[in-house]
Amino acid sequence: MSEDQNKQTVFWSGLLLGGSIGAIVSLLLAPRTGKETRKLLQKSAEALPEMAEDLTTTLQAQSHRLSHSALQNWEQTLNRLQLAIVAGVEASQNHQKETKQKE
Repeated sequence: MSEDQNKQTVFWSGLLLGGSIGAIVSLLLAPRTGKETRKLLQKSAEALPEMAEDLTTTLQAQSHRLSHSALQNWEQTLNRLQLAIVAGVEASQNHQKETKQKE
């Protein structure tokens, strides 16, 4: 996964969390009666599970993409390592042949 996608996911998650906190704080500081404020808080509290579910889904998708990306990177690194080992063995064999021919 690219770094831009990771930044974008972090941005949206932060925006969602910040918006939720901002809404709660604004309700608490708003010049309303206690009854009105409690109703608004109740509505906000009812929306929190859905928001948490959305955030969880986003985080799960992000972690899936990250694990897939890590697996691809690991496979590419393993392939490069195998090629380097083969090249090293061939170079060693060629060097041994050249050394024997000089003797």
